[in-house]
Parts: sequence; structure tokens; C-alpha cells
Amino acid sequence: MELDLLLYRYFGTNDFDAITPAVFDAGRDRLTFDFADEKDPGRRFALWTLMFVFEIAPSPEEAFKTEDERRAARMFIDAAAQQGDDDDD
Repeated sequence: MELDLLLYRYFGTNDFDAITPAVFDAGRDRLTFDFADEKDPGRRFALWTLMFVFEIAPSPEEAFKTEDERRAARMFIDAAAQQGDDDDD
């Protein structure tokens, strides 16, 4: 799943700056529903990462059934934090 396609699917644009509060609310609802309904682990992880970007993701412990999935999510969180620290330089 590509980020641009996910953004367009849920928010009608692939431009973060063009997402209005109303569009965000509707997209968040669709994204949350699809995440809860998704059975494929890879697709589910992709949806979770998008939710993480928008700060609406549940914790890895809540979101994923297996320890491997939770570990991957925690590693993603750590990598995102590291990237954020690098951006501050």
C-alpha cells in the first residue's frame, strides 16, 4: 500500500495541507473502521502506520494480536521518533 493512495482513499487528496478538519474527521472515521475490519496483517499494519502519522493510532498492544506485529509497530514508532530527532538538526 502506498501512502499517496491511502491518503487519497481516506482524505480525497495526497496533499497533507489540503486536508480540512471536516475532511479529516470523515477520513478518520473510514480509516478507523477499515483498520478494525482488515484481516490481512500487512494491510492492517499499513493502515495503522497511516493512523500513527495522524496521531489516531491505538497502541501496538491494543492494535495487534501477535508479539511480532507489536514489535514491528514499536520499531516503527522508534524509527519515526529517530527521524523526528534528525529533522530537528
